[in-house]
Order: sequence, then structure tokens, then C-alpha cells
Amino acid sequence: MASSHIILPKEEEEEEKEAAAVAEAGLGVGVEADHDSPAQRPYQEQAPGKAALPFSATCVRISRDSYPNLRALRNASTMALHDDDAAFVKIEEGDFGYVLDDVPHLTDYLPDLPTFPNPLQDHPAYSTVKQYFVNADDTVPEKVVVQKNSPRGVHFRRAGPRQRVYFESEEVKACIVTCGGLCPGLNTVIRELVCGLSHMYNVSNVFGIQNGYKGFYSSNYLPMTPKSVNDIHKRGGTVLGTSRGGHDTKKIVDNIQDRGINQVYIIGGDGTQKGAYEIYKEIRRRGLHVAVAGIPKTIDNDIAVIDKSFGFDTAVEEAQRAINAAHVEASSAENGIGLVKLMGRYSGFIAMYATLASRDVDCCLIPESPFYLEGEGGLFEYIDRRLKENNHMVIVVAEGAGQDLIAQSIPAADQQDASGNKLLLDVGLWLTHKIKDYCKSKKMEMTIKYIDPTYMIRAIPSNASDNVYCTLLAHSAIHGAMAGYSFTVGMVNGRHAYIPFHRVTSTRNKVRITDRMWARLLSSTNQPSFLSQKDIDAAREADKAANAKNQSAPALANGEK
Repeated sequence: MASSHIILPKEEEEEEKEAAAVAEAGLGVGVEADHDSPAQRPYQEQAPGKAALPFSATCVRISRDSYPNLRALRNASTMALHDDDAAFVKIEEGDFGYVLDDVPHLTDYLPDLPTFPNPLQDHPAYSTVKQYFVNADDTVPEKVVVQKNSPRGVHFRRAGPRQRVYFESEEVKACIVTCGGLCPGLNTVIRELVCGLSHMYNVSNVFGIQNGYKGFYSSNYLPMTPKSVNDIHKRGGTVLGTSRGGHDTKKIVDNIQDRGINQVYIIGGDGTQKGAYEIYKEIRRRGLHVAVAGIPKTIDNDIAVIDKSFGFDTAVEEAQRAINAAHVEASSAENGIGLVKLMGRYSGFIAMYATLASRDVDCCLIPESPFYLEGEGGLFEYIDRRLKENNHMVIVVAEGAGQDLIAQSIPAADQQDASGNKLLLDVGLWLTHKIKDYCKSKKMEMTIKYIDPTYMIRAIPSNASDNVYCTLLAHSAIHGAMAGYSFTVGMVNGRHAYIPFHRVTSTRNKVRITDRMWARLLSSTNQPSFLSQKDIDAAREADKAANAKNQSAPALANGEK
């Protein structure tokens, strides 16, 4: 059975020797002063001629009392993962229930790599920063709301520049690829990756992979410079082009190896991050000196663990325009109804946040919360009552909502797109016809306007908030790749962190209908919940099961907040 890289206790003599070796090598020094960092250690430069210690030398020690639990944790982690995934999981434990779900590092399989001083230490822009290297022991907690006696819980490695790097600037050959659907901010991330590599680390060889994963082996690599990407953030879409599918791991890594690429930056959703994980595993099997950095992208905000994905704020802001247009149309007609369909295949975050921000919406329908049309407490009854009270109403529906209801009336083939996503039926169009039929049966005069701004929302440039977020994500990705890590980068509880690939691909972030945020929406719209007691009990049981899973196997915690 493959090892899951859990660090077991050592004898005291071994610990003392290792501690002395760490101190002699000068690991974890020259760190950033920060309110949540440990006490700072004096700056010590690594002794000339000394090889860097293996990454495991910085692992947190655990008490011998926790040995049985740790062995059980290792076994649980290994059994829950695919056989070829278990070897890439790195779990470290500390006192008071501290668990570090760590990311892989080049020295995990290339232990004798040389290190180099980080060029940032001589960078004029950073000269005013008191200490600009992140402490080697800094981690970010997955959860920040705890009780007095709660264990410290799962943590991730904090993002940021390290004192030593594993690439010489002139030897770096980096490539950037965008995959999947469009999203506001793609060009901003591309721009900041190119400019950050050039301006912070003096990297001159950066290439763009055109048209998604297949571009690795079917297109010429596009040289990119700060000048060539100077104003691309002002446009929507991606200058590199994108596509779904086309992921041939062997061909991709063959081209990475043949072209001498040693840093790969991959921008895309959960399917794309799964592909990035497969690329990393093949790179590791071949023993290549290559770092893989994933930057998660999805307009639906359904990536697990992270606070939000870039482009989400822009999408919600743009959705307001469609909702406002629907409200104007509805309020200008007798018994007017404005129906807006927003993106959200499996998760209704855009619909929920756009509804909360608008205050003009009377009903919001999302995939996570089932609804029904007829009978007491159904949607038709609510529409009837709302029109009598206010003479108009606005309905927002996520594209993945009500698919089970549509399937009952419209037979559909089980088809998928190139990314493996099930093709959805148009819930907005279906609901429009159903509402028309209901009002006709009631002999009620009614005007309904259906607005579908789906592709308008995802094709626009990112707003100011997302531009800043994209910049920070790109810089964090660069710092991590230069330091030799392979990871997905994201913001966790307001701090940027390096997250293992398997954590963002093993599950999907969804709206929790038992959470306060959904309750706030229901109270804002005053709509019925459409939920039976059976639905509520099932949702609560699912939450309990997820929490139990988090506690028993932190390596696979799904990151629900």
C-alpha cells in the first residue's frame, strides 16, 4: 500500500540532530513580520556549499501520544484516495489537534536540488519592506470559527515569497494556459503572471499555450513579454484562447519535457485542476525539475476550500444589469413578470448573491434548493399572491435549478460537453412556458419577459475588485512555483494559501440551504422555502456527515465554510 507521507514520531536524539541541522542550514529565516506569524527568527544566510535539507526536515513534530491516531489517519487517507493518489498526500500533525494538509515539493523526489537566493531581496520595490519573506512555518487555518476547546484543525501552507528559491531566473522557461469556459479576469491573471515573472524574478522566457490543453501539442508556443500583454486586462475573454477537453497527459508532458519548460501555470476550473494534478503526477514519475501552479477559475464560485474564485464579483455586479432590466419591464406592465436566468450549473452562488444585492427580486431558484410548481406552497401559488399584492414580480433562476422537473415533462438524452459536464435543458424557457400556461388556465392577463444574460456576464472585463484579486493570485502562484511547490492557489479565510490539488477537485462548493446566508435570502425576498421537513432533515444529515468526514480524515476535508 502506498505511503501517504504522514510524518511519524522520531526518537529524541534524532529530533535534536534534525533541529541542529535545521538551525545550521538557516531554514525559515528572513520572514515577513505579521500579526499572525510566530516569533521572528534572526536572518541567517545558508552556509556556502551546503545542500538544502529535504523538505521533510521542516515538518512539524507530533507527540508520541497521538501515534495511534496518526496511523489511523494515514490509513483512512490512503483508503479514501485512488491508489496512485495516496503517494502524493502530505499530512503533518502538531500539538492541540493541528493538521497541515501540505502541498508537494520538488525535493520530495529530487532531494539534492540546489537552492538560490531569492532575487526579491535585492529588488528596489521591496527595499522598504521590513521583512518580506514568509515564515517557513506560517500556515492558514481552513476554519476560523472555533470553540474554546476545539482542536486547531486543518491548515494550509501560507502563500508568499520564500528566502530560497529552486530556480535560477535565467534558467526559467514558464508557460501559461487557460482552459474551460470564459470568466472575467482571465486576461488580468495572464498579464500579471507575465509581468510578475519579469519584474519580480527577472524571468525573460514566458510562453503562452494557445487554445487550452490541446495547444501543448497542436499549436506553436506564443512568446509573451510585459509589453505584449500591457493592456490585455482591459478586454474580456482570454488572449490565449481556450477550449474544453483535449487533455492527453503523456503528450502534454512530452512537450513540456522536449521544450525545456520548468514552470507551468494552469488557469481553469475543477476539471482543469484535475488535469493539472495529472500533469504533476506524470512530471513526478519522470523525475522532472518542473513546478505546476494551478489558478482556479469558475464563474459559478463552486471551487472547494477557497473563499471565492476570481471573476465572481464581476459576474454578480453584471447580473444586476439584467435584474434591473427585468424589474423595469415587469413594473411597466400590468401583472408583469421579469424572469432572469443566471449561470450556476451545480451551485447557485451567482443567483443568490445577485438577489441579495438587488433587492428587486421576489423569488430566487437555485440547484441546491428543490422547488415545485403546483399545490399549496408552490411557485404558482406564490406568483398568484405576489401579482395580486404588487402587480409585478421578478424571478431569478440559476441554470441548474429545476432540472428534475424539466425531465418529467421533456424527455432528454443524457449528453455531455467536452469537459464531461451534463448538458442542461433551458430552465428559463421551460419556466416561462409553464407560467404562461398557468396564467392562461386562471384566465389571468399577464406579460412575461425572459432575459438570459449568461454569455454577456462571463465575457466582460473584470471589475476593480477582481483585478486586485487576480493580481494577488498571480503573484502568489509565482512565489510558490519559484520556491519549488506544486499546488492550487487560493484565498482561504482572507489569506492566500497553497492548497493540494486533490482538495479542490474531490468535491464542489455549494450553497448550504441550512446556512444563515440562504435564510437571509428567504427573508429578503419573502418567498416560500419550497422545502418539506424531509428535505430539511436530509440537508442537516448531509451537513453532519460532511463534518464527521472532515474530523476523521482532514486530508480529504471538503472545505465547506
